[in-house]
Amino acid sequence: MRFRSEQRFAGVTPRAVAELLVDPAFETTVDLPDLSRPTVVEHRADGDTAFLKLRYEFVGHLDPIAQKLLGGRTLAWIQTLRLDLAAGTGRLSFAAESDPKRLHGDATVELRADGGDTVRTFDGEFVVKAPVIGGMAERRILPGLLRRLDVEADAVRARLGVPST
Repeated sequence: MRFRSEQRFAGVTPRAVAELLVDPAFETTVDLPDLSRPTVVEHRADGDTAFLKLRYEFVGHLDPIAQKLLGGRTLAWIQTLRLDLAAGTGRLSFAAESDPKRLHGDATVELRADGGDTVRTFDGEFVVKAPVIGGMAERRILPGLLRRLDVEADAVRARLGVPST
């Protein structure tokens, strides 16, 4: 299922936003709905290229269909963010830890200047591969994923001291 999400950060540069998004000290303090705080799996930076890999566990309520698909396993996933800090472009990907081919997503990330603000855009694809119910599961899960991007944006705004939009 295709998705697009956009958040605006008033009065800050794309670089300031980018540096925060790949800062493990920041990301491990962000409280996202229904998720544990992440564990840092890997972090590296080389010049203007940064990479952050995090592991999240879902701690909210799962509907019976999702519980059946998981077969009693914990729902955890790995999320990676690669960013070119100078260009403000990169890639976000995530996949279920136990079965990455069954639940995964990938999006381009763009941080662009717009009249003194920064606009962050995700353009991607979210996939739940499950016979018969995959499309329904995507429609149920995707709104929560998009809401978490907005919650993270609010945390970025708070850290940078800029107003919410």
